[in-house]
Amino acid sequence: MKTIALLFPGQGSQYAGMGRALADAYPAVADVFQQADEVLGIPLSGLCFSGPEDDLKLTANTQPAILTTAIAALQALRAAGVQAQYAAGHSLGEYAAIVSAGALPFVDAVRLVRLRGQLMQSAVPVGQGAMAALLNLDPEQVERICAEAAQGEVCSPANFNSPGQIVIAGHAGAVTRAQELASAAGGRAIPLAVSAPFHCALMQPAQDGLAPSLRQASFQDAHIPVITNVDAEPASGAEALRSALVRQVTAPVRWEQSMRKLIELGVDMFVEVGPGKVLAGLMRRIDRGRKVLNVEDPASLDATLQALNG
Repeated sequence: MKTIALLFPGQGSQYAGMGRALADAYPAVADVFQQADEVLGIPLSGLCFSGPEDDLKLTANTQPAILTTAIAALQALRAAGVQAQYAAGHSLGEYAAIVSAGALPFVDAVRLVRLRGQLMQSAVPVGQGAMAALLNLDPEQVERICAEAAQGEVCSPANFNSPGQIVIAGHAGAVTRAQELASAAGGRAIPLAVSAPFHCALMQPAQDGLAPSLRQASFQDAHIPVITNVDAEPASGAEALRSALVRQVTAPVRWEQSMRKLIELGVDMFVEVGPGKVLAGLMRRIDRGRKVLNVEDPASLDATLQALNG
């Protein structure tokens, strides 16, 4: 019997048109989008299905849109009888992972990520923060570069995505200095077009604002373990998962370590559930021997079911 882990993507995987073909093909998928529209009081489904891209890119819209598309795709996978043994989600995707594990109702999660997006967007004035991807450097080098570049400002690793790909975040000036230091150390630095510096100490106001709502949300113990971003370890208790979502706002996403933990736990099939194939691309860099299937439309669903049943 195959050991399956579901992987849920984060911000940056969105595109206009996501989820539309699945919603047209499966009533249970369309119901998820309708539920999100009703809960949030905005036409989120129309934004997912048709855009415009500029509105979809706004963090307060992007986060519930990706979550909803992921949980809608999960419905199609579940309708086909697929059961997973583990779940993990990249940043925002951790909410979908926790929903998939039965530890948080979707209606609570979609409200929370809408608020999360609004709080993250407003935590730092536009232009004061920045993020950049540093390539071809190891974690110790990146830590040293961030410490040297900070000069009294915030600059720290935000995403340990894969070998040789670490994203940093902080004050714009400090991130610029870090990019120069990274280039001087033989790495490459790519500035990221983001609306805020996620997963660093500058997000503390967002974390403080989100924590009370997370405390009030109805968490339960999970049916399957979730590998959390902050610890890269399995968690299934309600309070442990709640705590992980609070802490991840300012803490780095330990994605490479999370994937290595799943491999260590014996996972032999990975399924990326939701828009895009960003996580499949990261896995190719983490462990080329691991295949990541995906579910984002009827064709990818069919291909994934064939592979899982083969």
